[in-house]
Amino acid sequence: MKLSTFKSGIHPNSFKHYSEKKKIEKMSVPDEVFIPLQQHIGKPAKPIVKKKDEVKTGQIIAEADGFISSVIHSPITGKVKKIDEFNHPSGVRSTMIHITKTGDDDWDLIDIPKDWKNSKKEELIEIVKKAGIVGLGGAAFPTQVKLSPPKDKVIDSFILNGVECEPYLTADHRMMLEYTDKVLLGMAITMKILDVKNGYIGIENNKPDAIKKMQQRIDELNYDFKVVPLQLKYPQGAEKMLIDAVLKRKVPVGGLPMDVGVVVNNVGTVFAVCEAVTEGKALIERVVTVTGAGINEPKNVLARIGTTFEKMIENSGGLKDETNHIYMGGPMMGISQHTTDVPIIKATSGIVCSIEKSVDEKISPCIRCGTCIRVCPMFLMPTKLSRLSELGKYDELEQYDIQSCIECGSCVYSCPSRIPLVQWIRVGKLKYNQLNK
Repeated sequence: MKLSTFKSGIHPNSFKHYSEKKKIEKMSVPDEVFIPLQQHIGKPAKPIVKKKDEVKTGQIIAEADGFISSVIHSPITGKVKKIDEFNHPSGVRSTMIHITKTGDDDWDLIDIPKDWKNSKKEELIEIVKKAGIVGLGGAAFPTQVKLSPPKDKVIDSFILNGVECEPYLTADHRMMLEYTDKVLLGMAITMKILDVKNGYIGIENNKPDAIKKMQQRIDELNYDFKVVPLQLKYPQGAEKMLIDAVLKRKVPVGGLPMDVGVVVNNVGTVFAVCEAVTEGKALIERVVTVTGAGINEPKNVLARIGTTFEKMIENSGGLKDETNHIYMGGPMMGISQHTTDVPIIKATSGIVCSIEKSVDEKISPCIRCGTCIRVCPMFLMPTKLSRLSELGKYDELEQYDIQSCIECGSCVYSCPSRIPLVQWIRVGKLKYNQLNK
């Protein structure tokens, strides 16, 4: 059978073997959590609690501040110790709500309908909004916004993203195997909200067990969804690449998936939708892959938001002596950490602990080989964008479409001269946006 895919892209080593066979373990509730107000795209949430306040598990502790924002909940039952700045996994100091546990979970649940199938879409969207659900694949875009397209955008298809193309990460893979029914139910609820009939599930062919399990349960539960096996390639999990691979639709430059009638959600996101709509649970925990050659016991863990990396690593047997890199997320798009004194957030899909050998990081001049252009999934000229950024020619970046770069790292991975292309492009984006506010 010919497998679908997109043009360009790369084939990095997957390193899935560390954790792909490890069943999801539920981690014990931590004694303290650190909850950032910024853990989603858009404006940070505004705290509505203060020092010494008692809070319940699932209680709203920070409200959304604007249309592109999201509410935040307490992941434990406890007392607010302080609201202050702490280390954030993005590499900066950020305002967080520090809560200490005072007892077992005392849930503050969301009111839910008796039958979601007969509920209005507006009612279901409101539950998603109250639950603080954001994209759990890494982008962390508020889900209620994605499920509320403008009236002039006609959505006819929904794609469930089960690709998980980033090396090392296996959280979505394990969820498709172990939480199959909830994932499919969350997909059905999402399609009900969007009022679409065409549902597709994209899964790369390095997960044959997930393809088989999802198709089996679709048949047994009589869902009208189609599993689409995909050729193994990076970055196929990016929305625009996935839409191309599954439906052969091209999202226009500067456009969004809804411009071609599609909405895409990740496996963890629809699982959260299911739990919110059917159980009244807010998003206070997620599955995180703790993995790599630098950790003693690689695992897939269901953990509370706000648990520190230090506790997550301790729960996985601790670091090996030779460990020298820790990433939040995978090595391609993840963020290198300078401390384990940071909390997992809604966007934390993995903690990758590496024992990379030192390599010659000497940067050589560009040899005009065109490799970065050939592998770019957005058909850009990374070397040109990088050079313009390095020279400070930010006003010229628009004509080379810098905003379309998805920062996947394919160009850096392939560059024989080891030029930090993505890093310079990020600088260029930042400066360009500052100039064009």
